[in-house]
Amino acid sequence: LLAPAEMSSPSLKTGAYILIGVGALTMLMGFLGCVGAVNEIRCLLGLYFTCLMIILLAQIAAALVIYFQKETLKVELSEIVVELIEKYDPADEDQRNLQDAWDYVQTQITCCGWTGAKEWESNEILKNKSNTEYPCSCSNRSKDLVEGRGFCRLEYPVNGTATSADWPVHEQGCMDGVEQWLKDNLGIILGVCTGVAVIELLGMILSISLCKNIHSEDYTKVPKS
Repeated sequence: LLAPAEMSSPSLKTGAYILIGVGALTMLMGFLGCVGAVNEIRCLLGLYFTCLMIILLAQIAAALVIYFQKETLKVELSEIVVELIEKYDPADEDQRNLQDAWDYVQTQITCCGWTGAKEWESNEILKNKSNTEYPCSCSNRSKDLVEGRGFCRLEYPVNGTATSADWPVHEQGCMDGVEQWLKDNLGIILGVCTGVAVIELLGMILSISLCKNIHSEDYTKVPKS
């Protein structure tokens, strides 16, 4: 949502809108569940059950979309990142949040660029400086990571125009780094998703049970003729 229109994609926009909708529905669901349980209102408990079911189905649909459209998402994300790298400017406050997010990714995953550091050679600022500077967040030296953003200068002069091969940066691209991180943490991710799904199913079961109890109590209160 922080990215400008030219750095967004239909798939990412759709994903963002889905997350916003699920978040709003979750807030509404919690409110309905609390009010319905405290005041024993069957219709609110029914709405709570419906909201939980919609959220669960939306999560399953999102997982299927990501699985079957992963190559399309990868291409669109690649285009966004490459354009971000080309226009990266530490002095541009309008893009500060997006650039800081990408610096954080490169620092945490110890990667550089989307497929490699060579993509940074297309950055307008670095080209004007003959590539004698390099992105600090790509650096494999701890002293550069203290800054964490912007550009750092080469300590040793290079004859002519420098290239990414002259930079003290990580060789791995972030695309490979992210894929490896997902593989390494796949068990945790699946565990968390399964846990959330189980909690939602328990909430649905509990709401049905409360509705049945309220119905039973109402039936016993009806005066017999």
